[in-house]
Amino acid sequence: MYAVIKTGGKQHRVKPGDVIEVEYMHGLGDTVTFHPLLVVDDEGKTHFGKQAEGAVVTARPVGEQKGDKVRVMKYKNKTGYSRRQGHRQLMTLLEISDVSVAGERKPAARKPAARSTAKSPAKAAAKKAAPKEGIEAGDEQAEEAGE
Repeated sequence: MYAVIKTGGKQHRVKPGDVIEVEYMHGLGDTVTFHPLLVVDDEGKTHFGKQAEGAVVTARPVGEQKGDKVRVMKYKNKTGYSRRQGHRQLMTLLEISDVSVAGERKPAARKPAARSTAKSPAKAAAKKAAPKEGIEAGDEQAEEAGE
């Protein structure tokens, strides 16, 4: 069983027992849960989208470390301008302890509409009887035909 999670702007394919390196996460407790997941594979059956809504990946923080050094070099020709800079991103190590898929969710019961679209006979009769200002008789009949 494996899952694809999204953290730190990156996607990781994980399975129980994996140790992954993700961007630094502040204030971690004993466990970290990832929800919702992008893709979950349950013994050959793939779940994604609404099917994967109930799936959860649980991880345990193992430690922290710095990532590989990234060297930044800026140079402009014929001007004597050059700058060097380095960067090491802080990373958090997570050990994946569990990938679980919840049962299929039942669709929510639909609530009846608050107002109906059909006009009541009393309102329709009152609307026809009331004269409209600024509209001639011919225009009024054309409007009623269009409704």
